[in-house]
Amino acid sequence: MTPEDQTIDTVTAPPAPTVQVAIAADAAAQARVRADRRRAVTRALLRSLGNAAITIAVLLLLWQAVVSLTGISPFIAKGPADVWQFLFTDPDAAENRAAMAPLVAQTLADSALGFVVGMVVAIVLAVLFSLSRAVEAGVMPLVLLLRTIPLVALAPVIILITGRGTTASVAVIGTIVVLFPALANVLFGLNRASQQSLDVVRVFGGGRFMTMRKVNIPGALPSVFAAARVSVPAAVTGALLAEWLSTGTGIGGSILKFNAQAQFTELWASIAIITVITLVLYNIVQIAENIVLARMAMTAS
Repeated sequence: MTPEDQTIDTVTAPPAPTVQVAIAADAAAQARVRADRRRAVTRALLRSLGNAAITIAVLLLLWQAVVSLTGISPFIAKGPADVWQFLFTDPDAAENRAAMAPLVAQTLADSALGFVVGMVVAIVLAVLFSLSRAVEAGVMPLVLLLRTIPLVALAPVIILITGRGTTASVAVIGTIVVLFPALANVLFGLNRASQQSLDVVRVFGGGRFMTMRKVNIPGALPSVFAAARVSVPAAVTGALLAEWLSTGTGIGGSILKFNAQAQFTELWASIAIITVITLVLYNIVQIAENIVLARMAMTAS
């Protein structure tokens, strides 16, 4: 080796202690990032669980207040204790739960159908509206027109087209209930992308589809989660309405039967079960939202 090569090696090769210090500093920084992320996820999870517990407690208090303070006959009005006894402590509690289970399962299946179809249609329409102003100008007036018409007025027409008691009628009614608030949320999220990020993608040759995939859709994640949260109770409402007006099954179809047969305990129990399940599902979506956004260092919309 020539003296010149030795000089070059001496100049270009960093001392071993410097490399070790840099590696240690990088590992410490990564450890801090992971610890901060875990703390953020834990805080988000605890906050969501606390909000869920407060919501359920307030709901139970309001329910008991309505039953106790409105002067309704105890034969008709059933409180939380009555429903608990009906479902868990009566000698026939197992049979009561077995009778409620198919109704709840049917309503949840109908709700899931409306939720999935409504969210998919809302996301697809929001992306199309963002990509093409012509599509937005052609479709948005129809969407707004449907939004202004009460669903109870639209339901007979939907049932005539899809058929009474069909899955299609449940899907269409559930989709309409979910679609409008979800579409507004997702479209808002897609349109609030950072202009600087969009410019960076365009500078490197990205087109409209590339900016949508790289910037708009990831930035709209908080709005998508917000749309999903709002759509959970909306989907349950749509399922109950479809069961009441079309299929006659599930909790929506059984409420009128319970009322007509003076089965008020069954009536209150079915309403309480679907309400609690709706709250649980809502909070599950919120917990998932908080955890995902906390890991991505994003804020809820």
